[in-house]
Amino acid sequence: MLIKVGTRGSKLALAQTNYVVEKLKKAVPENEYEIEIIKTKGDLDLSRPLDAIGSKGLFVDEIEDALLDGRIQLAVHSMKDMPDAPKKGLVFADAWTREDARDVLILRKASSLEELPEGAKIATGSKRRSYQLLKKRPDIKISPIRGNIDSRLRKLYEENPCEEPLDGIILAAAGLNRLGLTPDNMQYFSVEDMIPAPAQGRLAIEVAEANTELLNIVNALSDEGSRQITFLERGFLKAIGGDCHLPVGAYASKTENGFSLRALFGNEDGSKLACCVVEGEAANQELIDKAVEDIKKQLED
Repeated sequence: MLIKVGTRGSKLALAQTNYVVEKLKKAVPENEYEIEIIKTKGDLDLSRPLDAIGSKGLFVDEIEDALLDGRIQLAVHSMKDMPDAPKKGLVFADAWTREDARDVLILRKASSLEELPEGAKIATGSKRRSYQLLKKRPDIKISPIRGNIDSRLRKLYEENPCEEPLDGIILAAAGLNRLGLTPDNMQYFSVEDMIPAPAQGRLAIEVAEANTELLNIVNALSDEGSRQITFLERGFLKAIGGDCHLPVGAYASKTENGFSLRALFGNEDGSKLACCVVEGEAANQELIDKAVEDIKKQLED
């Protein structure tokens, strides 16, 4: 069986897709695999912030269309970029083991957030990261940034006489790890200090709902723990109604007595920002609803 795998064309997207293809080759060596690069709306418009272009589907619409019309049979995405549900006729496979879920501050000269001078300039395209960083250092100046990991690192290190230099950028640890990058002066945020995006560090593998043979192959490489954790994080995103206009984070983990769900949500300008930690014996909708209720109560108060 020939399986055409759709992906965006960045180094990170290709690294993620090659990882998936290699896992599938080992599991089902008799199949053939071809990688198909597809440009999305989010790739073509790099001049505007994400929330100014649109809402959900910026990096997935064109790839999902290719799945629906049969040009490709499987798609690989970063799960944190995905809407809370796929298009009708498509389905997400069960989650595989995740990479590091944490966010990383990469600094040009300083060695830590604490060492940055007052008014230091930090670049990020994420409201979730911006508002959590400002909670720690209200004096920080946030600068919007777009582009792939390489271009963001260049903006940090290159001198531009026409622009005020950046002091740091925030990236996902997972992306750096998948590309084998270890920039100097990195500071990892714990999940307590900066709650990650829901399912950050996980891959979203998407297939046509009718393609049960391929879906079963991909699902066989999942595990129960990954499914439960992803259900909680993505379930919170769906229940709270999060999108790229709003800061939303979720990080779930196993505990001695069951599961813990750490969640974050706020309004568009960051003037209201609430977070909570809820625990329960099972990874179920009740635990998600408990987190949503806690967050909404804080925002109302």
